[in-house]
Amino acid sequence: MSSIPDLIRKKRDGGELTDEEIAAFVRAVTTKTIQESQIGAMLMAIWQKGMVPTETQTLTREMMSSGEVMSWPAAWKGTVVDKHSTGGVGDKVSLVLAPALAACGCKVPMISGRGLAHTGGTLDKLESIPGFKIHQSTEQILKILDSVGCCIVGQTEKLVPADRVLYAVRDATSTVDSLPLIAGSIISKKGAESLSALVLDVKFGRAALYKDLDGARELAQLLVSAGNGVDIRTGAVLSSMDGTIGRCVGNSLEVIESLETLKGNGPDDLMELVSTLGGMLLVMNGSVSNQSEGSKQISDAVIGGAALSKFQAMMEAQGVASDAAQLLCSAHTDYFRVLRKSEYQIELEAPAEGVVVDVDGLVLAQVLHKLGAGRSKAGQPVNHSVGAELLVSMGQRVRKGASWVRIHYEDPVPTSDQISRLQSALTVGAGDGKEPRQKHTLVKEVLLPS
Repeated sequence: MSSIPDLIRKKRDGGELTDEEIAAFVRAVTTKTIQESQIGAMLMAIWQKGMVPTETQTLTREMMSSGEVMSWPAAWKGTVVDKHSTGGVGDKVSLVLAPALAACGCKVPMISGRGLAHTGGTLDKLESIPGFKIHQSTEQILKILDSVGCCIVGQTEKLVPADRVLYAVRDATSTVDSLPLIAGSIISKKGAESLSALVLDVKFGRAALYKDLDGARELAQLLVSAGNGVDIRTGAVLSSMDGTIGRCVGNSLEVIESLETLKGNGPDDLMELVSTLGGMLLVMNGSVSNQSEGSKQISDAVIGGAALSKFQAMMEAQGVASDAAQLLCSAHTDYFRVLRKSEYQIELEAPAEGVVVDVDGLVLAQVLHKLGAGRSKAGQPVNHSVGAELLVSMGQRVRKGASWVRIHYEDPVPTSDQISRLQSALTVGAGDGKEPRQKHTLVKEVLLPS
């Protein structure tokens, strides 16, 4: 067998690694019999030279098998599903989708992550609910899925340990944006969940990893191929990420908007993503025959209240006190009796009269990040109460001086420069406001497994 330096040299020189060579590299990473400098050198070689599809699939499969692979009761065959998003601003889809899928008879062992840079993390949002425990053992996950049908948890220590090592070194060596390494990281964790079906929400635009549709499509096709390569029926949507998803950005505020959505009061763009992604999963696992039927089932579960009941049961199963969970899920509740409310709020005014033609989600997220809503490196605490509420929508006519956004903050206080940046996020154009509003759709393409 070739030595680690031999493997690094082979990839550095553009060679194609064999299955055995990739397995040896992943095994060395997992057993810590390789120097960190060697890991970094191999990652940089992969970043520079890329991998052919068979290499990517082997890397994904070996990473998936580097630790525990979950197993489920035989009766659940075909029902275990999940989704993954490449990250966005105000992306609270998982909080609505997981319980909606559970209400439709699926089992959803959703393993999620924390926020980094300007993108928000599902786990951070859920931890804004007092008592919510994102760390659950495999035995506890099985018990919650059996009783509720869904759980949203962090990666366990035993699941894909190779990814935990590789991701940390990728971050330190500026190789995070390598397509094969992205695919291996995402799909190995989903493969270890032993899924029947997986749907990926690959975003493009100002506030996404990929700014253009072509780059996002290339990633989506690679992820779909890698997912199907480890025997998961995998599909993807390409969705626009220029503004925000829904009207709220920030952990506690996004939980509130998710709960309002589960009570039937959700914004159209959020519901579009939830029903499209959920409908695809129901098609892929054979529950329904077509996308429109699947989307309708998901929408009915949300609007009819079945998904809300599942969300309440999931909160209680993951440590939230019953009275708090019940209060959050009751009609016309004061959410801040349970969730933390920021000490201060300010409203910014529209600088001119006209029609709202754009709100730059990236600018909002970057300023909120500086105010404490996000983290710059792993392990940093976040302030769950910091966030923003949009008070206007696309195509709406606003008066000069009318409030267009409410900022929730504590310490630090927004600086004058940050206020100016926030104001620059709003673009108001000409128009009399009588034109019919264009339906603003986020989903641009759908990739279904063959």
